[in-house]
Amino acid sequence: MGWLYLALGITVAFGLAHLLRAALFRLAPVRWRGGLRGMPLTAAFGLMVIATYVVVAFAAPLLAPFPEREVVGAQFQPWGATHWLGTDRLGRDMASRLIYGARNTVGIAFATTALAFIVGSLLGLWAALRGGWLDQGLSRLVDALMAIPSLIFSLLLLTIFGTSVLTLILVIAAVDATRVYRIARSVAQGIVVMDYIEAARLRGEGSWYLIRREILPNALAPLVAEFGLRFCFVFLTISSLSFLGLGIQPPMADWGSMVRENATLITFGDITPLLPAGAIALLTVAVNFVVDWQLYRASGLREQAG
Repeated sequence: MGWLYLALGITVAFGLAHLLRAALFRLAPVRWRGGLRGMPLTAAFGLMVIATYVVVAFAAPLLAPFPEREVVGAQFQPWGATHWLGTDRLGRDMASRLIYGARNTVGIAFATTALAFIVGSLLGLWAALRGGWLDQGLSRLVDALMAIPSLIFSLLLLTIFGTSVLTLILVIAAVDATRVYRIARSVAQGIVVMDYIEAARLRGEGSWYLIRREILPNALAPLVAEFGLRFCFVFLTISSLSFLGLGIQPPMADWGSMVRENATLITFGDITPLLPAGAIALLTVAVNFVVDWQLYRASGLREQAG
């Protein structure tokens, strides 16, 4: 029976994705329809899941039946009409905390990824443009930091500086910016040798103009795709740190810590602790579907095949 429900759920999900793809094609401006025409069903499914998570994150106070931190019942109550997914080890409503977890986990992961990308991409583009000792110095520093396993490095820094939300964002962004730097520098090195960059230099344009108006627009496609992949890694890192007790701290709802706090239920055949883990996995798969589509479009394979 479980497999039947799973198959039915997958069929319904991809049916909704097909409707979403058709609606996007009809509602999109004409200049965007060429890109949407070849959208695979997996990418439409990914967009639908991402949009659902965003809506849940913003509307969490309206959707959650109970407050995020309030004890509303006995410990480990089973699923029922009052508590749809039961209660946790403290008597808090699991469904409410799962909904609020979308705001906390996804929101913090997005802020961290955005900060890492701003810092890493700007430094990478600048290093590729200037070259010389600046490029060598930054690259060797990044090599040294990347030689340390990212999870161990994050655990070390969080142990030293504490586990507040701001510290979590800054530490993971600093660690992940090294990966972004490498990608941005690699992409920019193929651009800075172009004739139009040399022409802009001869006109007397400064570094900021060259990065903003010449290099970044031509490097945007691979960087946008990399942003999706980085978001997945950051999202999983935050969840892993929370599972280990050094991520988002109680009483804030977080999917990683929810798995750890309620893992004992699995020994009694209760799948409730697997729901936040499933939410993590579903968003990761959805983002990868969209990233794969963007990489396919950026590669130009479709145009070459035609």
